[in-house]
Amino acid sequence: MLIGVLTKILGIIGGGQLGMMITEAAKKMPEHISQIIVLDPTENCPAAQIGAEQIVADFKDKDAIIDLANKSDILTYEIESGDSDVLKSVGKNVEINPSPETLKIIQDKFLQKSLLLENDIPVSKFIKIEKIIDIKECLKNFGFPALLKARRDAYDGRGNFKINSEDEIQKAFDYFRGQSLFLEKFVPFKMEVSVIASRNTKGQIKTYPLVENIHEENILRETIAPARVTEEVTKKAEQLAEKIMTVLKGAGTFGIEMFVTQDDNIIINEIAPRVHNSGHHTLQSSETSQFEQHLRAILGLELGSTKLIHPTIMYNILGSKSFEGAYKPIILSEPNVYLKMYGKQISKPLRKLGHFNLVAENGETVEQLLKKLEHLKEKVLTQPLH
Repeated sequence: MLIGVLTKILGIIGGGQLGMMITEAAKKMPEHISQIIVLDPTENCPAAQIGAEQIVADFKDKDAIIDLANKSDILTYEIESGDSDVLKSVGKNVEINPSPETLKIIQDKFLQKSLLLENDIPVSKFIKIEKIIDIKECLKNFGFPALLKARRDAYDGRGNFKINSEDEIQKAFDYFRGQSLFLEKFVPFKMEVSVIASRNTKGQIKTYPLVENIHEENILRETIAPARVTEEVTKKAEQLAEKIMTVLKGAGTFGIEMFVTQDDNIIINEIAPRVHNSGHHTLQSSETSQFEQHLRAILGLELGSTKLIHPTIMYNILGSKSFEGAYKPIILSEPNVYLKMYGKQISKPLRKLGHFNLVAENGETVEQLLKKLEHLKEKVLTQPLH
């Protein structure tokens, strides 16, 4: 499928907002990428709206994945839902990164944590659950609260159930309706943080500075770059991220979510084998965005600088909890505020519709940015179109 000596056709499983921003980055690299094709079930998905060719099909559709592979020189993903076995079967015909083997492990959170544990990477205690009696027995050891989690197909907290007492065990078990499960000991963390890390096909690894994440109903609402932690905590987190990148196979950019414990240790929560919501700040805060870095990684190019040039706060624009339907366009014209809407026509409760980056100027601190953020929040509430 090569069009020239250097240019390649890029295939992406998923054409949502992450696919859209990967597509935007790819369009700025015409010397390396000549065309972008996405596989997504939503007609005229965000990536298609900005010029990516689209195959309209489910992420796990075998024939569609094969079709995408046949049309591409290099294949990646913006969502973990692709069929890793099908991807592995087409790997002889197209370069795939991150590797299907890595995707298969990360798709199953139990296997993901098992891999980390085997490599002496700190995670919370966890155990596989097959019957409700397993939960009851394990809670005698773990204590309350504890988290019952779906092993697969869960994101934005949708696959978690926090069990606070014995009375909630049956409700938690019924909530998952026969899914494969595991139980995890609750971590009384004082902060959620993450590191965006990249590894190219030649083994070069780079990490972005540690950021602080604030969630609303298990959905990321704010990312503060840099995180408000000590240098020692930052160093621990970034070293762990580098170690994880040496353990995982293949190339690409990964989002590594972590907890800072009460005694300033780091525990790994989850890994996403793709660009990550908490890395959106890099579009304005860094010389190299996470989206360009991902492309550089999978193309085997030298990785770009990850230096934080400006403290930045990323704020997710979520659909109103009490409204579903077409909504009024959101407009922000504040200085040093960079709005990115995703082209989703319908607002749904807590749906990610866009984000903005609030960037420091003239030596502003994170605390000063947080004060500015308060008056901006009211301007991005989604309202009905009529």
